[in-house]
Amino acid sequence: MNGGPGRDTLSKAERTAVAAVVNAILFQCQLQRGERRMRAAIRARRKRTLQSTNLEGEDSGAICDAVLQVCYPMGCGAFPRATPKWWASGETYKNGACKFGIGRSSGLVVVRDVTTALLSGNFDKISWSTGLQKAVVLRAFTDKGFLNCHGCIDCIHIFIDKPANCPGEDYYDRKRRFSVQAQVVADLNLRVLDVFVGYPGSSHDVRIVHLSSLWALAEAGEFFTRPPVMLSFGVQTNGYLLGDNGYPPSEWVVVPYDGLSQTPSELRFDNKQKTARGVVERAFGRLKGMWRLFLCSHKTNMETLPQQFVTVCIMHNILIDAGIPFDNNLLWEVGPDGVRRRVDLGMERPLRPMRMESSTGDALILRDVLVERMGAQ
Repeated sequence: MNGGPGRDTLSKAERTAVAAVVNAILFQCQLQRGERRMRAAIRARRKRTLQSTNLEGEDSGAICDAVLQVCYPMGCGAFPRATPKWWASGETYKNGACKFGIGRSSGLVVVRDVTTALLSGNFDKISWSTGLQKAVVLRAFTDKGFLNCHGCIDCIHIFIDKPANCPGEDYYDRKRRFSVQAQVVADLNLRVLDVFVGYPGSSHDVRIVHLSSLWALAEAGEFFTRPPVMLSFGVQTNGYLLGDNGYPPSEWVVVPYDGLSQTPSELRFDNKQKTARGVVERAFGRLKGMWRLFLCSHKTNMETLPQQFVTVCIMHNILIDAGIPFDNNLLWEVGPDGVRRRVDLGMERPLRPMRMESSTGDALILRDVLVERMGAQ
């Protein structure tokens, strides 16, 4: 977030965006008659939030209400409820619209209007760290053994009902569910730095990254343009991300070795790399745990789904910047067999590592030098 950590006030553009969203919701939902009751309820919830110092006793409903009160951490008035509540609760369009006294078609219009308003006024919330925040991120990765690392990359599946007017087999993924792929880059603070979403669930991670803007920037030499950092043996790097073996090693994506015949230093590197890369799973867990519509299969508008997911990523970053905590108990559920287990976040591990033939010598040398540096620490 521009302005560095600790900023708790809105810019003029942000206040304008929030005001536009409030106006759209109030107009579409025709909630004038219930406005007084709504404001009283929000004030009561805000008071409970201010008085609460821990979340151990709160259930998922309380957490969802806390998420809806983005107005509290942002320091503004009542935030529009219809669309964020739908995203947070995981309800269908029909059920969510009925609770606000509007029809399904009006609900679709509300979602579109809120999404457009939030995107137009807050798109800079999804951006690469700058200034002090960037220095903090780089230092955190360096402390974990990854000098000049900027973040971690992975793909996640957004589960949907079988799409209409689309070839269903394209959206049928390895887990035999219909889904849409989202490629996300996150840092150690769980903030989303980049998101690319919209391709069918059957698409491979490599195909997604090749179609993304990150690949275009990397091919043009415009990705990580800061001065290079010198490593051992004259190797230099402008910066890189950590990824799993669904990606081939490259000069800007460092992946683990894996395999059956690893040296002790390679095994140590892999363990540290996978531990650091776990930040992506935690980011996905927080994002889907708070915005629960994207945690389960749901009927969606395929044309606006990418914009909705990007908007939720924006809200995800706003809540992190505001210091709103997350209850990890929301990532557990009791199955039909009575066994408590973690929810499926929609992450797929690669079936096998990508072939090294597609990697450059410089990419493999960079990884080897990082292993050497890690062993010398």
